[in-house]
Amino acid sequence: MTPEPELDRLLADVLRQVKAEDPRLAEIVRSAVTHLHAFVREVRPTEEEWLRGIDFLVRTGQACTPTRNEFILLSDMLGLTSAVDEVNHAGPPEATPSSVEGPFHSPAPARPLGASIAEGPERDRAEPMVVHGRVTDCAGTPIAGATVDVWQADDAGHYDTQDVAQPDGNLRALLTTDDEGRYWFRSVLPSSYPVPTDGPVGGLLTALGRHPMRPAHIHLRVEAAGHRPVTTHVFVAGDPYLDSDAAFAVKDALVVAPERRDDPGEAARWAVDGPFLDFAFDIRLVAQPAQAELAAVTLGGVAR
Repeated sequence: MTPEPELDRLLADVLRQVKAEDPRLAEIVRSAVTHLHAFVREVRPTEEEWLRGIDFLVRTGQACTPTRNEFILLSDMLGLTSAVDEVNHAGPPEATPSSVEGPFHSPAPARPLGASIAEGPERDRAEPMVVHGRVTDCAGTPIAGATVDVWQADDAGHYDTQDVAQPDGNLRALLTTDDEGRYWFRSVLPSSYPVPTDGPVGGLLTALGRHPMRPAHIHLRVEAAGHRPVTTHVFVAGDPYLDSDAAFAVKDALVVAPERRDDPGEAARWAVDGPFLDFAFDIRLVAQPAQAELAAVTLGGVAR
């Protein structure tokens, strides 16, 4: 970087003022200030451009509501949520990869295994689907009593918090695995959908020439005693937006191809009327003792 004495002095003065008692807070702020000052040196924004950027952040905050977090959406759309997820969830290759939570999580109703979570108008028009799998550790040992928090959009790409036609808690469930670590529920095939574009983040996507689409998926957050929780997606194979997810959250291990079942016996087994899609997804959790080893690993595999 070319020396600029006044900018060098300014940065040094700012960094000297960081006197936080919390050493981690001091480290984070010093790094953020250093990178932001480097950005100004490199880009050399005009005063008008800088004020427009501040106005964008103000409007982003103003767009937040109890059921919508525009800042999480901004983080998702810039790939930052996925980056933070990646550096925080290193683990053995056998473990189910984590993925971003997204802005639509809310408390789910507790439901019994096998329940239908589709209680809105989508149940009469969408393609029936059975989602099932097992929760195990990385060695394949079943985990009984694990909590599986599920949420998804409907066949029109809407969550219950976006759609007045859906009852509260629709297409959501809080399940508990059985003695063999199994979970299952009945639902409908979700659709790909656009992230909200009526706020400042949508305007940014338009300005950048980007589409707002997310491929069809189901969210899961899985927790079990003695194991590291995982928040993840499972994506529907064949979706046209798998290679260009607006949130940069797709991972190969999280893509599943549902299989069509036409056998009446299979339908009866899963309490489904007629043909349905069979969507199988197993989840492997990292045992807590492994976290001590994970804490010693950084990107690149260098121990601190």
